[in-house]
Amino acid sequence: MLDYSSESVALPEGSAARGAVDAPPRPADLLSRILLGLRLDGVEYGRCVMQPPWAVAYPARPEARFHFVARGGCWLWLPGHDWVRLDAGDAVLLPRGSFHILASAPDVPCVDIESLSRTPVADNIYLIGGAPQPASPASSASSPPTPDEGPAGAPNDIVFCGAMRFNLDPLHPLLAMMPEAMRANELATRDPSVPALLEAMEREVALDRIGACGMLARLADVLAACIIRAWVECACSDASGWIAAVQCPRIGKVIAAIHTEPERDWTVPALADLMGASRSSFAELFTRTLGESPARYVTRVRMFQARRWIEREGMRVAVAASRLGYDSEASFSRAFKRVIGHPPGALRHKRTGGR
Repeated sequence: MLDYSSESVALPEGSAARGAVDAPPRPADLLSRILLGLRLDGVEYGRCVMQPPWAVAYPARPEARFHFVARGGCWLWLPGHDWVRLDAGDAVLLPRGSFHILASAPDVPCVDIESLSRTPVADNIYLIGGAPQPASPASSASSPPTPDEGPAGAPNDIVFCGAMRFNLDPLHPLLAMMPEAMRANELATRDPSVPALLEAMEREVALDRIGACGMLARLADVLAACIIRAWVECACSDASGWIAAVQCPRIGKVIAAIHTEPERDWTVPALADLMGASRSSFAELFTRTLGESPARYVTRVRMFQARRWIEREGMRVAVAASRLGYDSEASFSRAFKRVIGHPPGALRHKRTGGR
């Protein structure tokens, strides 16, 4: 769809150190370490200028989606949810990139975002609008009017949109716990950075200075990170599931150790010793708290790490298997497919473009 990539942006205050450590972090530190190391990269942006009535569908994609309503307003719809009104100055993050629709009104027929024309306005940043391209199946006689076809003199709605890729695995329990949509305004009371960033983005739009789109892109990076941090702080006030397990003094240090050193041979006896409990009591408490056995959880975390090595860093499958202690590439590939859903070779094939 778009073609703008920004530099990686971490949550404010720094990033976690990489590599093995002599001792796992304290349970209370694990969330902080994950948040400090959480990064957004591969960001794509577009400035959508639409004249009512309009409606645009955003297909599901692996990356997170971000929208900032710069002028006017619109409605947001996700499957299984009611329409939600977004006014000027509102921002929303969809952490799992779920299918959704933005519209000037709930009853307007929609077109696919990729069917709209794109005009470069800055370095790899596009103005999105105009009539749908004829080849697109979303284009039809029932499509809503486009900016050029709207009523004369009607004010434009302007939405700044982006796609962001997290460094956390899509199956990471923290991402799995996030809601489909996270509104910045609802989390503003938890983090004073959120309203300040929203105000800064509004100023960039109002002043319309040279390089405004680039500034908005970088502000959006930081705002998305702040939204996640504020959500985690809200979740921690009524912790359950994985977050509750991380905060548990006994189980938390075990989870911290697994995430800190996924390459280590974490057997049940070793983890039970770390918690200071018998094997049976440790396994029972771990399974009851997290809903899966220690061995299964360790395997999942290790496969998350392997996917990052192979997909992001281009590591060979055999090297990843050896680094994680597997006796053979075949046994590693079976475990990888069981957790991720496809063999690791598919990632290598995708990264090299089939070469």
